[in-house]
Amino acid sequence: QVQLVESGGGLVQAGGSLRLSCKASGRTFSLYAMAWFRQAPGKERDVVAAIKSNRDFTYHEDSVKGRFTISRDNAKDTVYLQMNSLKPEDTAVYYCAARRPPYGTSWPNGRYDYWGQGTQVTVSS
Repeated sequence: QVQLVESGGGLVQAGGSLRLSCKASGRTFSLYAMAWFRQAPGKERDVVAAIKSNRDFTYHEDSVKGRFTISRDNAKDTVYLQMNSLKPEDTAVYYCAARRPPYGTSWPNGRYDYWGQGTQVTVSS
């Protein structure tokens, strides 16, 4: 069992920055593919960014490319999402998720095995 705890959300003005962190419990964090999802009111939960275990493979959704960066520190069992140049449309609850290997051809979409509780990000105009 893996527990994921997000932190770093909050209220920021447009153009500002936030860094989300997701701390994982367990001894096998380095094996998991990790992802950040977000869900705005009335919308589906969509993947924003994802990273495989070896950090060589990352994915960033088109609307956040050049603004958001996913990274991980396997020694700290933590995945990060650095968010710069934030826009009001980035407002959502952000969730951290973990997927056991094998990741399959659907990655970064598809099934994730563990989820965090979510952290609210609000960007004011």
